[in-house]
Amino acid sequence: MGTARVVGIIQARMGSKRLPGKSMADLAGRPLVWHVIERVKRSRTLDDIVLATPRCTEDDVLTEVAEACGIKTFRGAENDLMDRYYQAATAFGAEVVVRICADNPVIEPNEIDRIVVYHQHNGRQFSSNLSNIQNNGYPDGIGAEAFNLITLEEAWKLATDPGHREHPHTYFYDHPEQYVMGTVQCPTEFRRPELKLDVNVLEELQFVRAIYEYWYPKKPQFTILDIIDWYDNVYRGPHPQV
Repeated sequence: MGTARVVGIIQARMGSKRLPGKSMADLAGRPLVWHVIERVKRSRTLDDIVLATPRCTEDDVLTEVAEACGIKTFRGAENDLMDRYYQAATAFGAEVVVRICADNPVIEPNEIDRIVVYHQHNGRQFSSNLSNIQNNGYPDGIGAEAFNLITLEEAWKLATDPGHREHPHTYFYDHPEQYVMGTVQCPTEFRRPELKLDVNVLEELQFVRAIYEYWYPKKPQFTILDIIDWYDNVYRGPHPQV
């Protein structure tokens, strides 16, 4: 492992366009964002974890959850997520920034670690196992993205398109000639790219809620292998599509 300071930054806001308030949606008696934070805290490669939210009053409740979980918080721009990430990263001395989406309530600590180790050992500027990228076979919503601070700073200076400002990772995808990007292959035992495990709309929230209702009471630290076992052998409801 390198000596660079690695900071995981969880992006969250209450004003989601498609599913407002989803970060505080109930999953097995706790807010969705609480579960994200607690799972991320089990990562071994992060030197610090920060919840980055907008400065809006409605987002105060998210910072309260973060503080109760014992992680740091940052308040920044609502729609300019590129700026929110950059300002949070510099405020907490990040050299490698790990982008974590607060709508991924079954994020895998081991997969955060896998992409961080890959990123640091392979000289990449941007690395991701967040979804099925470059046919890596990953389910959507169990991984993360890592980029160097100097790479983020360059994008922060150059990106002008509102879409890139709101969704920073798209800037790197849209400029592959400028950045050394990479991914890792999903382990065979959970290579299920058809599985969609992030939460953007009500149907996806209901799907993840069903996972939590089944697994959380008996195994709070359930894994992607548990989810697949449930999905293949127990679940009989609608299947959100990637």
